[in-house]
Amino acid sequence: MSGGYAELLMYVAPEQVREANEQWLTRILELLQATRRDAGGVELLELFRSPDLLLTQTCGYPLLTQLQGQVQVVGRPRYEWPDSSAGHHCSVIVGRETDPRVELADFRGSRGVINDRHSNSGMNLFRHRLTPLQQDGRFFASVATSGAHQQSLRRVREGWADLASIDSVTFAYLARYAPAEVAGLRIVARTAISPNLPYITALSAGSEGAERIREAMNLALQQLPQVSATLGLQEVLPASETDYKVVIGYQREASAAGYEVLL
Repeated sequence: MSGGYAELLMYVAPEQVREANEQWLTRILELLQATRRDAGGVELLELFRSPDLLLTQTCGYPLLTQLQGQVQVVGRPRYEWPDSSAGHHCSVIVGRETDPRVELADFRGSRGVINDRHSNSGMNLFRHRLTPLQQDGRFFASVATSGAHQQSLRRVREGWADLASIDSVTFAYLARYAPAEVAGLRIVARTAISPNLPYITALSAGSEGAERIREAMNLALQQLPQVSATLGLQEVLPASETDYKVVIGYQREASAAGYEVLL
């Protein structure tokens, strides 16, 4: 395997997590005898769709809404953290500890914040969880976009927003390695579960290429137990686009209830 773009960009904080992912990726490339192409300046969707893509991780929602049929799924991680297990995770909906509102319904008319409109954990699962509580297509008085889960947490923590939906793996990493970033926050509710974020390669790799990459990923985890422990990552499970149809099902449930856009 000659090489290509190889980037793990979905979980890059705190620093311990970024370093562990880099160590893992380096060992994966060594096992594949592959070189890593510089991805500096390559936009995210361009990276995902590149014929030179060797390995990256994307979100389950854009996998089907923006990338369907354009990439080869390699597998999905089995993290073992609170609210993430057996190849699935959810989102935790967080508010401030000092907020007197207790139940999710109490926050109707408050201010929401999402990381990105194309995020499964930050938007799609959030919208699905709020669908039974929305009225005439609206739950919040306003919804801001922060650009990242950490920024969403900061906005809630500092009082610029009242609720945010955070990937449970991200929340676990911050709670373990950067507790100040979740201090003063509490989990108000949890969303439905969803398959963990998929690893992908170029479509041209096919199923055989994906299997070879997945085998290298798992062997690297076995060889780097400290990386496995830091990431809470036990193994990479086989996966396909079909596994992620559930996230489109959540979208359709919201749409059928008149809640197409998270508002």
